[in-house]
Amino acid sequence: MKNSDVMAWPLISVIVPTYCREEALRDTLVDVMAQDYPNFEVLVVDQTRTHEPATEAYLEQLTTAGKIQWFRVDWASLPGARNYAVRRSTGDIILFIDDDVQLTPGFLATHARNYVEQPDVGAVAGRVFDRMKLTESKKTRVIEYLPPEAMDPGIAWYHIDLVHTIKPQQVLTARGCNMSFRRELFEQHGLHFDERFRGSAVREESDFCLHIRQTGYRIWYDPEAHLVHLGEETGGCHDISTRSLQYQLTFYHNHFLLGLKNLTPIQALSLFARLFDCHVLGRPPCHKSGSPLKILSRAGFYFLGFLSAVWTLIKSIWDDGQTYTRLDQNARVTQASVANQSLDEQATAVSSMKS
Repeated sequence: MKNSDVMAWPLISVIVPTYCREEALRDTLVDVMAQDYPNFEVLVVDQTRTHEPATEAYLEQLTTAGKIQWFRVDWASLPGARNYAVRRSTGDIILFIDDDVQLTPGFLATHARNYVEQPDVGAVAGRVFDRMKLTESKKTRVIEYLPPEAMDPGIAWYHIDLVHTIKPQQVLTARGCNMSFRRELFEQHGLHFDERFRGSAVREESDFCLHIRQTGYRIWYDPEAHLVHLGEETGGCHDISTRSLQYQLTFYHNHFLLGLKNLTPIQALSLFARLFDCHVLGRPPCHKSGSPLKILSRAGFYFLGFLSAVWTLIKSIWDDGQTYTRLDQNARVTQASVANQSLDEQATAVSSMKS
C-alpha cells in the first residue's frame, strides 16, 4: 500500500468485546497492533471484573500509548458491548472481532478493499477457521459457491459454511468473530444489536444481518478476510457452562427470537422444524446422542425456549430490552448533568470574586 493512498482508505474502528480472557486477549491485540493498514482505531469493551497482572499491565500500556481505547463496564452482554463501542467509535467501517483470534497483517486492508471497490456492499463477512476444525478444513472438501438454501432465512443457518467456501459471493449473514459494517447502517438506518439475545448471544449477529436486507446494501463474503478463531473454553461468550441448564434455555430462546422477529410464518416453521430435527433429535449435522432420555430433555428446553421467546416479545410492548444501552444513556445524562453543574458552580464562583 502506497503512502499516497493512505487518505483514500477509510478509518476502521476495530471493536473487541472481551470477557474473562487473559493471554488470548493479549495475543489478539498483538495481532491487531501488527496490522499494515494505515488508518484504524481500536476499542476494547472489557466486561472482566479483575484481570491477571500481566493483562492489566498490557492493557494499561496500550491505553497510555494511545493505541487502544479501553472501556471497562460492570455488566456482561455481547450485543450490549457491541452497541456500547459503536456509540464511541468514529470509523467509517465498524469491524468486530472476538478476543481469541489470530490475524494476518493484511486482515484490515482486505476488509476495507471490499468497501472501496463495491459501493453497494454494506457488510463484509470474513472466512473463519475454527481451531477445532483446522484439521478438517485442510482436507479435500472445498465449496466454491454456497447452495441456494444458504440464502433462505428459514434454513440458511444449516447451509452457510464460512470455513470451506473459497469464492467471494453474496451471503445472508456473517459470523460475529469476523464481520464488518458501513457506519451508515448504524447512523442512517438506525440498526443496532438486540440486547435481548441472552447468554452466549447465539444468533445476535444473524438477527442484525437480516435487518440489512431492508437497507439496499449487500453482505459480501470475502474468503481472503480470514482469521483463526481459537474458541477458548472459558471466557468470551462462555460466561456460563455450555452444559448448564441456563445455556440450554438461552440457546433455544435466541433461535426462536430470531425466527419470531424476522421471518414469515412459513420461514419460521422451517427454522423451528430444522432446529428440532437437528438439536433435539440429534440428526446431522448436529450428530447428538439418540438416547431417549437426552432427546426428552432437549425437547423440554426446546419448548421452554419457545415460551421464553414469546414472553420476550410480549414484554417488548413496554420494554424494548435494550437494557445496557439504557444504562449507558442514563450514565451519560448523569455525567452531562454533573459537568453542567460544575460549570455553573465555577461561573458563580468567578462572579462572586468579581463582586
